[in-house]
Amino acid sequence: MLKLDRLSVEYRVRGGYLSAVKDVSLNIGEGEIFAVVGESGCGKSTIAHSIMRLLPDRNERVLGGIYFEGHDLNALNDRQMTGVRGKKIGMIFQNPLDSLNPVYRSGSQVAEAIFLDKKNRAEVWREVIEFYREMKMPDPAQSVRSFPHELSGGMRQRVMIAMMLARNPKLLIADEPTTALDVTIEAQILEIMSRLRADFNTSILLITHNFGIVAEIADRVAVMYAGEVAEQGSVFEIFQSPSHPYTELLMKALPHQSKREGRLRTIEGSVPRITSAAPGCRFCNRCPAASERCEKHAPPVKHLSSTHSYACHNR
Repeated sequence: MLKLDRLSVEYRVRGGYLSAVKDVSLNIGEGEIFAVVGESGCGKSTIAHSIMRLLPDRNERVLGGIYFEGHDLNALNDRQMTGVRGKKIGMIFQNPLDSLNPVYRSGSQVAEAIFLDKKNRAEVWREVIEFYREMKMPDPAQSVRSFPHELSGGMRQRVMIAMMLARNPKLLIADEPTTALDVTIEAQILEIMSRLRADFNTSILLITHNFGIVAEIADRVAVMYAGEVAEQGSVFEIFQSPSHPYTELLMKALPHQSKREGRLRTIEGSVPRITSAAPGCRFCNRCPAASERCEKHAPPVKHLSSTHSYACHNR
């Protein structure tokens, strides 16, 4: 369904380029939920915006390939790309309040997408109300008339999902879809996403920093650090046999049910600011297993199985 082939994204800054994403290769199959997880600033959202061709300010340099159903999205002109957005690839953004227009009623914004398919007004509004009902919105007939500021965070997120589903895309990109939501609403949003896959065979690229969400609904996961994929594999492989030092440290930092574990582990140091010319492993300044060659040479990718790989010199 979606293939990223050594995708790199660099932003022009004074004195050169800032490397936001480097040589990321991913494959997402039909009906699969693929999670990209990592710290804030590791390039997760940049990947999502690159796929949708929504990178800001046109200050970027994009290298590598982005293929959807075998077609190179970077080779499409603006009009062709507009035909892909929404109809074939939908995206749920991080903050639904910023993504929804505050001066239009929420139902009107969902209806706008359906009108693109040349349907009559009465039919469109019946579909909007039905979408609200499927999203478990309270009193759908009234909710469609509400402005975004009149809805809670969870309800706004459901409106965004309804807007994306209105055109039945084959791939849904969910960028931190449960950020700032309480655990009850989070569980409902995850249930809706799981139902999407079950009912419509929708592929989902889930971007998150929450390993709990990954364990709940994802099939495969890529762990990113400073713009690179440190490790990727099935959920079971990553949770049972983490192989990259960064993945191991992340797992040790997760809270446990027992207090006997003591204080949560932390990862010393901070994510470095990477330029395009920087050599070596990007995690070496925080890695307890780092050696001199880690600073000078990029680590090789090692394969533990057909789905499980990681990049490290010393493992």
